[in-house]
Amino acid sequence: MRGCSRIRTVMPSYARSVLGRLGVGCVRRHRLVLVAWLLLTVVGFGSSALVFDRLVPTRGGAETESILGYELLTDASPYDGQVVAVVDGATPEDPALAGVAFDLERLGGVGRVRWSGSPDGADLTAIDGQAVAFVVDLVQDAEDQDSTVTQVESVLGLLERDGVGQVYVGGDLLVFEEVNEQIQKDITRAEVIALPISLVVLILIFGGLIPAGLPILAAVASVGGAFLGLLGFSILLDLDPNVVAVTTFMGLGLAIDYSLLMVSRFREERGAGRSVAEAVVRTTETAGRTILFSGLTVATALAGLFAFAEPIFHGIAAAGVTVVLIAVLAALTLVTALLAALGHRVKAPAEPVSDDGRFAQLAAWVQRRPWPVALLTAAGLLLAGAPILGVTFANGGSELLPAGFESRQVDELLADRFPGGGTDPVLVVSRAPAAELQGWALSTVTELADGTVAAVLPPVPLDGGVSVLSVVPEGPSQGDVAQQLVADLRASAPPGESYVTGEAAILVDFQDSIASRAPWAFALVALATLVLLFLMTGSLVVPIKALVMNTVSLGATFGALVWIFADGHLEWLLRFEATGAIETWVPVLVFAFAFGLSMDYEVFLLARIKEAYDGGAPNDAAVRLGLQRSGRIITSAALLVVIVFLGFTTAQMLGLKQLGVALALAVAVDATVVRCLLVPATMTLLGDRNWWAPAPLRRLHARFGLRESPAPSPREPARR
Repeated sequence: MRGCSRIRTVMPSYARSVLGRLGVGCVRRHRLVLVAWLLLTVVGFGSSALVFDRLVPTRGGAETESILGYELLTDASPYDGQVVAVVDGATPEDPALAGVAFDLERLGGVGRVRWSGSPDGADLTAIDGQAVAFVVDLVQDAEDQDSTVTQVESVLGLLERDGVGQVYVGGDLLVFEEVNEQIQKDITRAEVIALPISLVVLILIFGGLIPAGLPILAAVASVGGAFLGLLGFSILLDLDPNVVAVTTFMGLGLAIDYSLLMVSRFREERGAGRSVAEAVVRTTETAGRTILFSGLTVATALAGLFAFAEPIFHGIAAAGVTVVLIAVLAALTLVTALLAALGHRVKAPAEPVSDDGRFAQLAAWVQRRPWPVALLTAAGLLLAGAPILGVTFANGGSELLPAGFESRQVDELLADRFPGGGTDPVLVVSRAPAAELQGWALSTVTELADGTVAAVLPPVPLDGGVSVLSVVPEGPSQGDVAQQLVADLRASAPPGESYVTGEAAILVDFQDSIASRAPWAFALVALATLVLLFLMTGSLVVPIKALVMNTVSLGATFGALVWIFADGHLEWLLRFEATGAIETWVPVLVFAFAFGLSMDYEVFLLARIKEAYDGGAPNDAAVRLGLQRSGRIITSAALLVVIVFLGFTTAQMLGLKQLGVALALAVAVDATVVRCLLVPATMTLLGDRNWWAPAPLRRLHARFGLRESPAPSPREPARR
């Protein structure tokens, strides 16, 4: 009751702002808030199994030629989904193979079985004659596809049981199943690694278990809420398995970030002599404003993903914006309620933090030599970004899967030992008759054969007057030769209503779609960020400078990503096999997430600089004060976020590993090189011009700008 009576005395001073009233409400009803978050967290984690069950793989972009062709092929084909098996050690003459093929054909849900004994199975016997492959096509709209796949695996397993040979089972259906299971394992492993380490670091930062535990509780609650949001989105959108992983570590990172800021500001307010209730409300009003701005900037960056046509980006954008809002809500309500309940056990500083500490001294050192620091830092970042000029992309081939995946082993066996090298064909899907397609192939495709085409298979007629021609390229399925073949086939105008599709075509269209939409996405994010930072600072210069610095910092991150994963450096440390390429979707997500997180720390720093500048400090002094008052928070928060992202470097899925490393590097560079060196240097060079805006915009900011309420003076010593 003491806390409630005390809050009534400070209510008139704080109730003028929405955040102040929110803080008052959370203090008065902190038990109700805690119970509500407990229920949300339990229900959220309870729904996680449903979320994983509803995940579906997404392919390429919407309305591209390759996707339209793929959909036409799927609709016209009597088959949907495939199981591929290799029996290593078997020979085509083994009578057990025919018996297994017969048993497979009798299974409900199986539409066709091809093997070395089939009329069209010449390519299903290994070159050395010591292995045989089975291709089992499932019928369209099978009642229980999962059950059919299980039965197929069981029948094929008989060959291994009878000693015919070692059986490896793969195919697209099993690839998705293995990917889904592996992502769940990767998420669990990352959380098990990151959360305990984060707790230890937080204990070292705050010197106690209670204040260290609050950000961890908020992080867990945010992830639980994220799962509940994902369940809702899975009803409206197709969610790729990668959506869950990126949403999880984004929720962990942001929740820890925001909660750390709340706890740190609370301790600062307590050190200034305020009671627990006063400190909680003041924290919600001041740090809460920074968190709200930060959340808006991060959500804006993620919303830029909606500018892309690909379904995977829409799912990640929707889920990402949701988890950002949940992290903000957790910081402003859950952490506020926890501080109200446990704040008396959070040790306050014995004396106010000095305004002349190490970060202020670092800023002063930079301010004495701003030109050299700015030029050398910018040059270093640009140089680090140079490797991106030679980047190559790939679209989730089997070589990007963990080596232990049985489906990858199947593909490797097909590539190494079977005719055609396991290369996926480029497909020409046409409504023209098969004979007409055959004539076009003889007159046109054969001209491309020299070093480009490995084989041209006879056209296959399908339902609805659709025919499909398979053209096998030389080299890898998504290599340069295959991509050029896609362009050549499209330029040669296949007969009828025709589409060139297949893995290489999907990759080509995916890259083209991203390249065409990227400027719009960047423009959307840049404009929204400019508006938000202007509303916060009243300056036009500061937001533009922030955009430029974040772009340069992102370039360095992309360069490091290519240097590590495409060029194959640090394979021994990160335990991966370089493929010479980067997953196509990874740079897009790195842009959105890293840009948002960079603005996150920009808001942390600018909020304190602006606070000092508005309080009457000259520009250079405001920069020193702002860095001193936010530097420890920014570096601590960045360290914790880096720990979370590095937890995902243990992932077996190469795309997740690439994303985790890239974001960890982006945060580390931004929190150290950019915030501690480049920002003080450039703000010193610009001086009071940092805060310039045209007169109409100054009037606009005076009317609509968002600013904190003036802090009331403490009325009595803090109760301890």
